[in-house]
Amino acid sequence: MVDVQTVSIAIASAGVFAAAIYYIFQIRHQTRLRQTDLTMRLYTSWVSKEMTEPWLKVWNLEFTDYDDFKRKYGTYLSANSENAAVLSVLNSFNIMGFLLQKKLVDYEIVRQLPISMTWNKVKPIVEGVRKQSNDTSWYEEFEYLYNEVKKREQKGIKNG
Repeated sequence: MVDVQTVSIAIASAGVFAAAIYYIFQIRHQTRLRQTDLTMRLYTSWVSKEMTEPWLKVWNLEFTDYDDFKRKYGTYLSANSENAAVLSVLNSFNIMGFLLQKKLVDYEIVRQLPISMTWNKVKPIVEGVRKQSNDTSWYEEFEYLYNEVKKREQKGIKNG
């Protein structure tokens, strides 16, 4: 025969187990909510006027290499609207790369952005600044982001 103490221990254990399961589901739910919130914030900032205008300005810059860029728009840190746009775009993509590298953002969130076309456009500037400053770490997170996109595209082609 089962005594009251055994029943109460079983009920308490079941309660603790149910609470643990509930807590696990709550953590998963909160993680999904945070991921959704981050996605919305990233895309809201990306489609904002504050990001769209600099990206369009960078996209429409005409230069062949860093020396040509400097002749037309001044050095990298010159105070003009073209360089401000370049800095804005580079820093935004650099942050995305940092978040991806630290696994704070999922690849699926950033993969829809024009990463490859933007990197290819600004690569001569980045390489010129790296050479001029003798510092290869300039915008390495953006380059990481670009390399991840390329690596995953190649895997998709091989597996597809």
